[in-house]
Order: sequence, then structure tokens, then C-alpha cells
Amino acid sequence: MTEKILCVDDEANVLAGFQRSLRKQFQLETAQGGEAALAMLEKGGAFAVIVSDMRMPGLNGLQLLQRVKQRWPDAVRVMLTGNADQQTAMDAVNEGSIFRFLTKPCPPERLAATLTAALEQHRLITAERELLENTLNGSVRALTDILSLLAPETFGRGQQLREQMRAVAESLKLPEVWALELAAMLHGLGQVTLPAEVATRARLGAALSAAEETMVRRVPEVGSNLLLHIPRLETVARIVLFQSKHFDGTGFPLDPPGGMEIPAGARLLKVLVDLAQLEQRGSSRREALALMRERGGWYDPQLLDAVAAVLGAGALKPTAGIAFKDLKPGQVLVADVITKEGLLILAAGNRITPSLLERLRNFAALSGVREPIYVEA
Repeated sequence: MTEKILCVDDEANVLAGFQRSLRKQFQLETAQGGEAALAMLEKGGAFAVIVSDMRMPGLNGLQLLQRVKQRWPDAVRVMLTGNADQQTAMDAVNEGSIFRFLTKPCPPERLAATLTAALEQHRLITAERELLENTLNGSVRALTDILSLLAPETFGRGQQLREQMRAVAESLKLPEVWALELAAMLHGLGQVTLPAEVATRARLGAALSAAEETMVRRVPEVGSNLLLHIPRLETVARIVLFQSKHFDGTGFPLDPPGGMEIPAGARLLKVLVDLAQLEQRGSSRREALALMRERGGWYDPQLLDAVAAVLGAGALKPTAGIAFKDLKPGQVLVADVITKEGLLILAAGNRITPSLLERLRNFAALSGVREPIYVEA
């Protein structure tokens, strides 16, 4: 049995009793007190089950298991205490999401049966998470491949936004950075439903008819609805939905929320998308940020300041010109790839994937491409 169990109590004789009665059945480790348990966990101790006494000096059992729930949610939590009052039990279940609540003295056979059930619960949690992650990864790969083929410019912009999102989110220590990165990468997913001409005019800021404006305005909603069908992407879908919402509550969607009630990821994505649009239309990063500061009520001022601080004036990355035959997956385009007749195949900013490389090879075989291809060095 490879899953480890951590038993926590402030009394050394109780921990010794755990070892005597359980070590032949389980892989057991002990910690004397809540602080010692946290130290073991912080050092990389991976435990399937954590059994904690309630009444301990300093960090008590409920406080410990609350932190375990936040930091190591897959660990199954069991409370063992001599205090059997109803309020203690309710707090343990509601605040610490306790799997079992046992009272002292607990017969060894009952404790062993509880630990066996807790290990089985951990296996179920782990199996479900792995299934969801495999489903999620496969679904996201399919979506990004489709987006890269149907809307390569949008996909390229999404890749740039993803890198910027990661840099700013990490500097602010925002939670679930993976979800923020994914929302940035798939922010334009709904654009696959736009006619090509409408998408191009919208990107360039050209005039649109009322019907076309409605189509463009609904892009976040369409993308969000697509993402809602994928397990565990609810947070990503919500960020995508509110990416056009102004900090003062105006903008799409027309109903609330506003201000800090808008998801932080959506508030940050709003800043990054608008910055990218202004740069695409010819503004320098410094000019774009200055213009954005004049748009009263559009942006979360703290996030706008953070983007300005992290992304700065937009330093240029070194580039290299290579032959088309030397282009490889993973390289990032710094200039558009066009055919010899002048048709845009792939926009600057795209990171080459196997499917994008196949697309380029097909165009090259039919029409040829202009060389060299400029990529980040």
C-alpha cells in the first residue's frame, strides 16, 4: 500500500499508540501538533489521508484541516476528538469538509475501518481528477487546433495574451493562473462564428452595421457557451463571458456585475485585449496605455497599473529569419507569413503547432510562401 496517512496529535503517547495499532496495516507517519504537520506538508509530504486531533495548543485540528482543504484538497480529512459536542462536529464538517468525525476513545478496529474507507475515497477522488484532466486536456487541444486553423489571427493574439496574462497574474499572485491563461488563449473562440469580412473589419476598427455590431458584441457569450460544455472550465467560461465588461458596470453583458464583482480574470483580460487592439491599430504601448488611462470607468485601475508595470513599454525580442523548411513547432512568428501572391496565411504572434505547420506546408505546396520566415530567436 503506497498511500501515506498522517496522524496529528499534540500528545506523543497517542501518536505512539497509533503506530503500534496501525503500522502493520497502513503506511503511517505522525506529527506532534498542527504546526509540525503543516511543516511536513510544506516539505512535500504527499498524504492521502490526514487524521487530526481537535484540541491542540496553537493550531487546533479544525484550523489545520481548513488549511489542508485549501492547499491540499485531494487529501481526505478525518477528525478525532474527545469533545463530542454537536457544534464542534458541525464546524468540522462545514468548515473543514471532514470525511469522518470520530470521538475518543476510538477502538482500533473502528479507526482502521475508517482509514480504509478514507483511502478508498482518496482513490476515487484521484481517479476522477485524472479522468477530468485527461478530458480537459484533450478538449482544450481540440479547441485550440480548430481555432488555429479557422481563425489563425485570433489564435495568434490569444497566444500572446496568454503569455502576458501569466506574467501579470504571477506578479499579482492571483489564484488559478492556469484558468486565466486558458481564458486569454480562448478569449476569441466565439469569433469562429463570424463571417471572415466582419471579423477583419472589427479587428481593424472599421465601421460596422447594426447587425454586424450585434454579432461582434455576442462573441464573448458564444465563446463562453461553448466552454461551458467542457468539465472544469466554468471559471474560464465566466472570464470569457465578462471580458468586455467595463469596470463601472457598463458594456457587455448589459446586466450586473460591475466593479470588483466582475471576475478578476475578466477585468485583467479586458485590459490586455484592449491594449493589444490599440497596438494592432498602430499605437505604441506607451501611447496605448496613456489612451486607456483616459477612458474613465473602463478598467480596474489597479490592474491597469499592474499591466503597465509588468509589461512596460513592450521591449522587442530578438528575431531570426529562417527558411520555410527550417520552421519547427514551438517557434513564435514575429512577422506575418504570406503567400507569394500576398495572401495572409498566418499572423505574427502565432506559436507554431503541428497542425499550423501542416497548414503552412499545404499553402507552400500550392502557392509558395515568401521567405525568410521571421521568428523569435
